[in-house]
Amino acid sequence: MPIDAISHIGICVSDLERSLTFYCDRLGFREVADLEIAGAQAERLLQLSNVKLKAVYLERDGTRIELLSFDQPGTVDDDEGRRLNRLGLTHLSFAVHDLDALVTELEREGVRVLHETRIGDAAVMVTDPDGTRIELYHSDRVPKS
Repeated sequence: MPIDAISHIGICVSDLERSLTFYCDRLGFREVADLEIAGAQAERLLQLSNVKLKAVYLERDGTRIELLSFDQPGTVDDDEGRRLNRLGLTHLSFAVHDLDALVTELEREGVRVLHETRIGDAAVMVTDPDGTRIELYHSDRVPKS
């Protein structure tokens, strides 16, 4: 049986306010909902013990992301950065009209730009505050379906 719709993409964050600033103020998402999650059902679904977290849903252009901030059991960081050849979610990708202007603005605001990934005026990777890779891709070069 097929799915009805894509609901959201979940991103675990270490500092909710810092991530809200990044996704809302820097990338133009808007907050649409939030909830506190705890208890046996959350522990079962997430396969974690003693779960206590806040989830904030952000939306832009029909895409919804969920920022997950764990008070308990806390977050885990593997300290090596997420390589794109690791199994699972590798990155988010956003089409932009003026790549150079956005990169300049993001750098001025302290966002980490991975200059070594730059492909001319076509694309570059940046990271969110916790190191999640975000591909910025010139909108004229986005594959059409």
